[in-house]
Order: sequence, then structure tokens, then C-alpha cells
Amino acid sequence: MHWVALVILLCVAVQRLGELVLDKKNTAELLKAGGVEHGADHYPLFIVLHGGWLLSLFVWTLWFEPQINWLLFGGYLALQAGRVWVLSTLGRYWTTRIISIPGTPLITSGPYRFVRHPNYWIVVCEIALLPAVFGAWEIAVIFSLLNAALLFHRIRVENAALSFRRQS
Repeated sequence: MHWVALVILLCVAVQRLGELVLDKKNTAELLKAGGVEHGADHYPLFIVLHGGWLLSLFVWTLWFEPQINWLLFGGYLALQAGRVWVLSTLGRYWTTRIISIPGTPLITSGPYRFVRHPNYWIVVCEIALLPAVFGAWEIAVIFSLLNAALLFHRIRVENAALSFRRQS
């Protein structure tokens, strides 16, 4: 199962790198359209957190040769469907940063009809669930706590940035 775990993690890494490419493209377009970035000071902490999370999973996998819990992995895959839903709903507005174009309406369709900040809920679940797939409960707990601390701040910043925009 060692090599299967590594393939899963490589797929996650490729997905995340692809998201960073999409983020860079969307960020440039939003800023060009008059968007304003908020919370740029805490953004590098998320890069470190998510990079450290993924790196720790690679190290865990190489060190312990985990058995894969396929039921939990199925749950992780279901989260990816939610991620695609969020990305497709936000379209060109999706970034890993907080960028708001004043005067544009808030997105209230897709998963945003049901919950505020659905992408954050997905990430919270991913950070806990993927390590659990490999039995790395320590990684799940440590990075979940670190992520919660950062998200607490980020959501306040994002809510303040979005408070000037109107509902669609």
C-alpha cells in the first residue's frame, strides 16, 4: 500500500499546484478589474500550513507505510466533488486569496445557497480526513488546530471585505 499512498498524495499535490495556477490567473484578472486584496499579510501562513500538511503526509507515508482506509478515502473523494462545485460556482472569482471587487454582487448560488464559506468547510474536512485515510491521526489533529486558528482570523477579514458588497 506504500506506493498507492504515494500516488494518492502525488495526485493531491498536482491538484493543489493546479489550483495555484488558477489562483494566479484569476487573481491577476480580478486585480485588473479593480479588485482589492484583503488580508495579504496572513496569506503566506496558509501556504506554509498547507505545504507543511502535505509534506508531513509524504514523510508519514514514507516512514510508516500506512494501510489505506478506503471508506475514509471515499469521503475524501466526495469532498473533491464539493471542491469542484465551489470552483465552478465562483468561476473567475475563485482565488486562494481574499479579493473583492467593490459593487459586485455576492455569489449566492451553488453551495453558497446552503452555507457561508463552503470552501473553508471543505478544506477543514480535507485537512482532517486525508491524514486519517493513512492513520496519521496526529497530523490530522495538529494541522486541524493550526488551520482553525488561521481560519478564525481569515473569516473575520473576509467577512469585513465582503460586507460592502450587495446580495445578488
